[in-house]
Amino acid sequence: MKSNQTAASSSTKIQRVGVVGGGQLASMMGDAARALGIALVVQTPHATDPAVSVAAGAVLAAVDDVLATAQLADGCDVITFENEFVDLDGLRTLERQGVLFQPSLSSLDPLLDKYVQRCYLKDLGLPTPGFWAWDCSADLPIDFPFVVKVRRHGYDGQGTFIVKDRESFESIRAKLKGQSLLVEEFVPFDRELAVIAARSANGEIAIYPIVETQQQNQVCRLVIAPADISLDVKSEAEAIAHTLLNSLEAVGIFGIELFLTSDNKLLVNEIAPRTHNSGHFTIDACETSQFEQHLRAVCQLPLGNCELKCAGAVMVNLLGYESAESDYLEKRKQLAQIDGAFVHWYGKKESRPGRKLGHVTVLLDREVVDQGRMQVQAIAQTIESIWNAN
Repeated sequence: MKSNQTAASSSTKIQRVGVVGGGQLASMMGDAARALGIALVVQTPHATDPAVSVAAGAVLAAVDDVLATAQLADGCDVITFENEFVDLDGLRTLERQGVLFQPSLSSLDPLLDKYVQRCYLKDLGLPTPGFWAWDCSADLPIDFPFVVKVRRHGYDGQGTFIVKDRESFESIRAKLKGQSLLVEEFVPFDRELAVIAARSANGEIAIYPIVETQQQNQVCRLVIAPADISLDVKSEAEAIAHTLLNSLEAVGIFGIELFLTSDNKLLVNEIAPRTHNSGHFTIDACETSQFEQHLRAVCQLPLGNCELKCAGAVMVNLLGYESAESDYLEKRKQLAQIDGAFVHWYGKKESRPGRKLGHVTVLLDREVVDQGRMQVQAIAQTIESIWNAN
């Protein structure tokens, strides 16, 4: 196996990037890679996964298959990640052999387990909801309502449960028995926010406009950019991003999910060490997309401009509402007729309730943004009425 750290440092340009994961995030990274003249190679289980058709090559294997990642690394200058479902201990063997991972495994280490992540945030002095480790057998340290999360491999709301009463608690405890869990206080937040921020290897940090996110069954439903927040809240959110990314010595894009309480206090909910659903609006609305920005960071290129090219944007996820095989072409054509709309389809063969099949971003002019959230919500509702119509 070649020493990719040596290869990366001795070359003026990283030319081949390996991505562990081949879903829609890697697929959207593929478009950015072509624009930068970078070849993308993915490690993903199935030849039908979204990124395979846009990649320069693919290693067909599970994302936690370390031997497959070694094969991926043999043909790439740097390895990055689409998701967190990796075998960190196994990858450390490859790192010791000279494989360059960006973000580094040391920056991923405190983030992959949700309880460990919360402890890390607390040690940094960053504000979070109250939290406890729990194994289903011990007495609960908190009254109803509260939130239970599996500590590893939760994604798109899977493994997150809002527990409102004794009956739902007993059901969830039976379902999760034997797993290590995170229990946290339920936060009656005013809004949810997200920060998409990038850091380069030389410590340069670039932050996109803070966005508001809205969830449906713990899955992101829509994103409004920029969020209608005070300058103080904006500054605090950006300061949280700086503290976190510098502490981790992170390289790449990170998504930081926040709660904003009714008294304008911010609490850090979760950190995603990768491109993030709340940053999809950047493809069409910003000077540099989050996917290009991530590649710029991991390929040792200067970070790009994060500013909006328009007054604002709303991004709506096209979530599956049935179990079916369909490309929903007619609905996509209707959505494309909305003024300022950009329709992104992930090419997945099967729909199931809650599955992310695509997204629509609508660019907003100043008049719409000045009218406030209700007008933006109305645009989102138009998209959803077309998408969910029988």
